[in-house]
Amino acid sequence: MTVTRKHTALPKAQILVEALPWLTRHHGKTVVVKFGGNAMVDEELKAAFAQDVVFLRHAGLKPVVVHGGGPQISRALETHGIVSEFKAGLRVTTKDAMDVVRMVLAGQVQRELVGLLNRHGPLAVGLTGEDAHTLTATKHQPEIDGELVDIGRVGEITEIDTGAIEALLADGRIPVVSSIARSQDDHHVYNVNADTAAAALAAALGAETLMVLTDVEGLYEDWPNSDEVISRLTASQLEKLLPDLSSGMVPKMEGCLHAVRNGVNTARVIDGRVQHSILLEIFTDEGIGTMVVPDEQGES
Repeated sequence: MTVTRKHTALPKAQILVEALPWLTRHHGKTVVVKFGGNAMVDEELKAAFAQDVVFLRHAGLKPVVVHGGGPQISRALETHGIVSEFKAGLRVTTKDAMDVVRMVLAGQVQRELVGLLNRHGPLAVGLTGEDAHTLTATKHQPEIDGELVDIGRVGEITEIDTGAIEALLADGRIPVVSSIARSQDDHHVYNVNADTAAAALAAALGAETLMVLTDVEGLYEDWPNSDEVISRLTASQLEKLLPDLSSGMVPKMEGCLHAVRNGVNTARVIDGRVQHSILLEIFTDEGIGTMVVPDEQGES
């Protein structure tokens, strides 16, 4: 009987041993994870995401979670009778819409995520970019056909204070950050793209890795002609591809580019529709998404 039990447990031991070099490499390192896409609305994926993040923490890493909440914001705006409008791929955010955005991100999405993480212990603490001046922004005006367009209270990050996040990490906590920023110019707040916020925080924290959850397998080689995923590319290679990317992927890949050009060792886009995709990406030899590395690392 004992012999049988040993044999059935052996694959588990082999999996753990395969993870050992990755655990050693990442021990004590900060990992910023941008939570988004389908993983935010599917109950099983949400629970698996929380397990992954708690696993990282217990494995000796320092995870920081950054989230937006597009689907939830759209639903809440509809409930409040506010029409969702997009320009240059960004949500037009009026003052009334900003009140709803703030309420949904800090009062609903963040609360639920903190609750899921804290099922595993007193770990997660929620904050927004407003707290302790974590994120400061000015008005972002995108350019469409050569003209600057007013999209309301949408912000461009100008300054980051990582003090509160670093204090939480030092205390063994998991910071969960909503992508809202304080204004540099007035007493209002700004809605900030969560991909952009995650990348800026990863750079400011000197993170080892930025991980962006998406609803695709990674960056495709030649979409829509091919569904072959690019597993690894350098910052310069990514920069050349940016003009041809679909609008949804642009802020994610620009975020990855910003991160690796500003001290983050790797930035990864991974499929959040796959349960435990974070663990698969960090702790296995194959990985499952697209990894961006700084130019000096070159090709392996």
